[in-house]
Amino acid sequence: MFTSVDPNDIQDETARQVIIWLLNLVEELKQENGVLREEVQELRDENNRLKGEQGQPDVKPNKKTEKQEHSSETERRRPKQRRKSSKVDKIEIDREETLVIDKQELPADAQFKGHEPVVVQDIAIKTDNVRFWKEKYYAPSTGKSYLAPLPAGYEGEFGPGLRALLITLYHASGMTEPKIIEFLSYFNISISAGQVSNLLIKKNETWQTEKDEIYKAGLASSSWQHIDDTSTRVDGQNHHCHVIGNPLYTAYFTRPRKDRLTLIEILQNVSEAQFLLNEQTPGWLETFAVPQWAQRTIAQWPQHLLLSYDQIKKLVNTDLERLNEQQQARVFEAAALSAYHTQTIIPIVPLLLSDDAPQFKSITDEQALCWVHEGRHYKKLTPFIDYHRQLLDQFQTKFWEFYHTLQRYRAGPSPIQATLLAQAFDTLFSTVTGYEALDQRIAKTKAKKDALLRVLLHPEIPLHNNPAELGARQRVRKRDISFGPRTSDGAAAWDIFMTLVATAKKLNVSFFAYIHDRVSGVNALPNLAEIIMQRSPAFHPAISEISP
Repeated sequence: MFTSVDPNDIQDETARQVIIWLLNLVEELKQENGVLREEVQELRDENNRLKGEQGQPDVKPNKKTEKQEHSSETERRRPKQRRKSSKVDKIEIDREETLVIDKQELPADAQFKGHEPVVVQDIAIKTDNVRFWKEKYYAPSTGKSYLAPLPAGYEGEFGPGLRALLITLYHASGMTEPKIIEFLSYFNISISAGQVSNLLIKKNETWQTEKDEIYKAGLASSSWQHIDDTSTRVDGQNHHCHVIGNPLYTAYFTRPRKDRLTLIEILQNVSEAQFLLNEQTPGWLETFAVPQWAQRTIAQWPQHLLLSYDQIKKLVNTDLERLNEQQQARVFEAAALSAYHTQTIIPIVPLLLSDDAPQFKSITDEQALCWVHEGRHYKKLTPFIDYHRQLLDQFQTKFWEFYHTLQRYRAGPSPIQATLLAQAFDTLFSTVTGYEALDQRIAKTKAKKDALLRVLLHPEIPLHNNPAELGARQRVRKRDISFGPRTSDGAAAWDIFMTLVATAKKLNVSFFAYIHDRVSGVNALPNLAEIIMQRSPAFHPAISEISP
């Protein structure tokens, strides 16, 4: 009964304000009590484990409740009318066969009316083991033997078909190495675990070059990029997988850290950032709130010279030892950003579309924030009072209505409409409901106005960061299946082939066909980087702007 109190039913203003205050106090105490209960249970479990007993089992519920579900897909997406389309026209026909009727089964007056096509899909998996007889010559004049080389694509004990299949099963289909070996054993393929591992992670220099070309073409293909990250493991150590892309490509980078300096290295596609002090550096130092005395000191350092990490570190340790660790990190970032925005080797990203994690800020000239991510903050609110639940539901409805209004603006932008939407944003996110947790959340959203409304200046960008999050989810799934690579070569292979898999899918290119084309030495298919350039409006202005 208490939870259903509605302060609007109270006539006396003073009493109403007191009740509103009490309801917020109840919410605060309820939340605090829940946190304390969890902490007490964790302490009890730890105490039991120290005594050699077991803690309370973590039994998952049969079905996620609404409070546990933080996804905003239901509100963001509007139902679409789905029409079942024929797939027959998309099926490549390998052979045709004419079927005839036994004439003895036909009535005497049956008349021939042509043929009726029926497409049946099937696949044949068979070995293609070859014994090559290589001609061998010996020349007494040189004292050497000469052997005929293997055909293009054949290397060692395994041919291009098997090598392409291994890469596809592991990197595109998510099979583990033991399962791949088991699958191949059904066809009497003799291959060891070590051989499978070597074929998957060794001699990938050519593939690394292709990945670099994809990344460079992808960065140049649009004026904005999605970016996100997720945790991963390398040889049992915590790392982070960074995902960058747009509708034409997705690239993966596994690094030990996820700080701003790491992101600058990734944007430059280098293992270690370079540093430069020039006219841009004071602006970055000011943005990062580096003390004025430190800025004056930095101004005396060598200017317009590329510095290595060790060189800039020596300067910092010598002249800026009074700065704390965080402030010193900002100095490194300012010098790295100066180098990044000055170089011409790799395209500079003008705008990043991301969540509101601090490491994504102040890297590019502009940043756009994901509305779906912002919506999750509201979904995570768990009011105890019915009245507060109603306030939250009402505001969430208005939140997503405004989101859909922005989507319509993207389809037909205009300066007048942009001004009206900016005003509507101020009105909506100046709402005061009386539910304190909700009001604090609304105020935080309003503080992000510029980044959330970046679409008003750039209607070509999407309103959400879902493609990057979906890319990160692919790494999570692979991590769940294969745990993580054990070596740096393995981590590099994961990044290379996940980039190729995701990009080929976006470009509607068969990954297996592409890999087989390369390992067989045919090289008839164009590079994925070339396809990106062919389809990008940045390279072909006549093509309409990329849309998600």
